[in-house]
Amino acid sequence: MIELLALLFLSPIVLSIPIAIAWGMDPKPEWARKLPILSVIGLFISLCVALYILFNVGSFPPLPEDEPIKYTIAWLPEYNINFVFIFDYLSKIMGALTAIIAFLIGVYGLEYMKEDYRLGWYWFFFNLFTASMLLVVYSDNLLMFLIGWEGLGLASWGLIGHWFRDDDPLSFVGVIDRKVWKLNYFWSPSLGGWRAISTIRIGDMPMFFAIGALYFLTGTLNISEIDWSSLFHQIGVAGTLILMLTFMMGPFTKSAQLPFSEWLMTAMTGPTTVSALLHSATMVAAGTYMFMRLSWYIEPWNHHFAGLEYLYLIVLFIGLISALYGALVATGCLERKVLLAASTMSSLGLMFASSAASYWVGKIAVLVGFWYLVTHAFAKATLFLVAGHLIHVTHDRFCVGDIEVAKKLKAAFIATIVATICLSGIPPFTAYWVKSAMDEVMHHLIHHEMVLPLILLVITSIVYSAFLAKFLSLNFYKGEKAHLHLHGGQVMGTAYTVMYLMLLVILGVYLTSHIEPFTHFFEAGLATSSLAVGLAVTVSYGFALYKPRIKALAPIGTFLGDRMYMPFLNDFIVPKIGWAIAFVVDCCNKAIDFACHKAIPRMFEICSIGIRSIQNGRLERYVRIIVGFVLLMAVVSTVVGW
Repeated sequence: MIELLALLFLSPIVLSIPIAIAWGMDPKPEWARKLPILSVIGLFISLCVALYILFNVGSFPPLPEDEPIKYTIAWLPEYNINFVFIFDYLSKIMGALTAIIAFLIGVYGLEYMKEDYRLGWYWFFFNLFTASMLLVVYSDNLLMFLIGWEGLGLASWGLIGHWFRDDDPLSFVGVIDRKVWKLNYFWSPSLGGWRAISTIRIGDMPMFFAIGALYFLTGTLNISEIDWSSLFHQIGVAGTLILMLTFMMGPFTKSAQLPFSEWLMTAMTGPTTVSALLHSATMVAAGTYMFMRLSWYIEPWNHHFAGLEYLYLIVLFIGLISALYGALVATGCLERKVLLAASTMSSLGLMFASSAASYWVGKIAVLVGFWYLVTHAFAKATLFLVAGHLIHVTHDRFCVGDIEVAKKLKAAFIATIVATICLSGIPPFTAYWVKSAMDEVMHHLIHHEMVLPLILLVITSIVYSAFLAKFLSLNFYKGEKAHLHLHGGQVMGTAYTVMYLMLLVILGVYLTSHIEPFTHFFEAGLATSSLAVGLAVTVSYGFALYKPRIKALAPIGTFLGDRMYMPFLNDFIVPKIGWAIAFVVDCCNKAIDFACHKAIPRMFEICSIGIRSIQNGRLERYVRIIVGFVLLMAVVSTVVGW
C-alpha cells in the first residue's frame, strides 16, 4: 500500500519537476515546450491509483455504513502522531472525483497553455495543487491534513497570480481603469494571488490553534479516533462553540463564505484551467469536504449537545445566506468566469447548509451535501472549460456571442446546454434529484420550528437556474456579436465533452441504483413539493434564456454585478481599520521607545547628578541634611496630628 500511496501523492509533483528545471534554463530550449505531457502522465498515475482505491479497497460500490479502512505509517508513535490514511465512503469517492477532474483539466491545459511564457511554474504548481488536495482527502490525521491544506494555499497563490506581469487585459477582473467612489474596481493577477492567500490566512491561523487544542485535550490528531462526545462534555457549551467555530474559520475562508467571499471572485485572474480545478474539486471544495468529514465522525445527530447545536445553526445560516448572495451576484455579472465564480460560492453555501442540517435530520443530510458536491464538480468544471475556450476564440472575457458562435463551436454549445440543465435542478436531470433531497432535508427542519431555511433554499434554486440560463444565452444566443479567432480547440473540446458526459453517468446512477442514498434521492424527486420547485426552476431557466438582460433593471444588475459593493469591505474598510490599528500600535511603540530610551534614562541621570552633588565629602553638609530632614518630619508630624 505504501508504494501506491507514494505514486498517488508524489507522481504528479515529481514528474512536473523536469518541466520546471528545463524552463529555468537560459536560453529556454525549444524541447521544453513538449515536456508538459509529463505532468499529465503524473496526473494519470494518480487517477489510476485513486480508481484502484475506489474499486479494490473495501467494498464496491462503497456504502455509507462501511467501516473505514486505515493505513498508518509510524512517525512519532510516542506522541501518537503518525501518518494515517483513511479509506471510507467519503474519501474513496472524493479522491476519484479529484483525480478524474484534475486529469481532464490537465489534458485541456496541454492545448490551452501551450504558448504560455511560464510553463515550468504553471505545471509544477498545478500538480502540487492536485497532490495537496488528494492529501487533504485521504488524511485522517490532522497534521497530514494541514500539510495538504497549506499546499493548497501555496499553490493557489502561485496559480492565481500566474500572469504576474499584469500586461494582458484578458487576465484582469473588472473593467480596467474603472473606479467606484475612491476604489479601483478592477483587479490584476498579482493582486488576485495576494488577495487569495492573505484572506485564506485569516481563517487558517485560528484553525491551527483549534487543531493544537484538539491534540492537547484528546491526545490524538486522528479525526476518526477522537471521542467527540466526551470532548464536548469536558469543555462545556462555551468551550465547544469556541473550539469548533475557531476550527471552522479555516473551511469558511477556504470555501469563500460570507464575509470572506471576495478572494474567490478576483481569483479569476488566473488561467481558466486553474479556475476550473479550484472551483470544482480542489481548494474551495476542501472546506466543505472537511466539514462533511467532521460531521461524519462527530455524528451530531446522536449527540444533542447545546454547544454543537449552536455551531450547526450558525453554519446552516451562513451557508444559506452565502448561497443566496452568490446567486444574486451571479445574475448581475457579465464576466464569464466571475459569473461562474459567484455561482460556485452559492453552491458551496448549499453544501454547508445541507451538511449542517444533519444535526436535526441525520447522516442523509451529509450525503445530500456530498453528492451535490460531486454533481456540481463535473458541471462547474465543464462550464469553466467552455468559458476558457470562449475567451480563447473571442479574445473577450465578458459574455459575448450570438447564434454564430453556437454554430462554429458546436461542442462548446452542447456542453453548456447539458451542464446548465444538469446543474440548475430542472427535472429529470442530474441535480434535480439531489436538490429534491436537499428540499426534503430543509422541509424536515420545519418540524424544529425553522421555516426560513426552506424559503432561502427555494429562492436560491430559482435564482440559480436563471443565471445559468443567462450564461448560455449571452454566450451562444442573445449576446453581442463576437469576432471569432478559430484555431485548434480539439483537445479542449474533448476534455469538456468527457466532463459533461460524466454528468449523464451520475444521472444514470441516480435513476437506476438501488442502494442508499440514491433510492432516497429518487423518492424525494417524485414528491409533489419537489416537482413544484422543479417547475419553478424550469420556468426561471426558460425566462432567463429568452430574456437574459432587462434594461429597466440595469441599475439593479450593476449593483449585483458589483457584488453589492462587498469589495469595499476587503479593499477599503478592512485596510482602513488595519492602518488605524497600525497607527495606534506605532504610537504605543513610540511612547514605549521614548519612555525606555529617553524619559527613564534622563530621570535616572538627573537623580544621579543630584546625589553626586550632595556627596562632596564635607561633614557640615551631611549635618545640615540630617537636621533639615528631622525638622521636616517634625513639621509633617505636627500637621497630621501625631
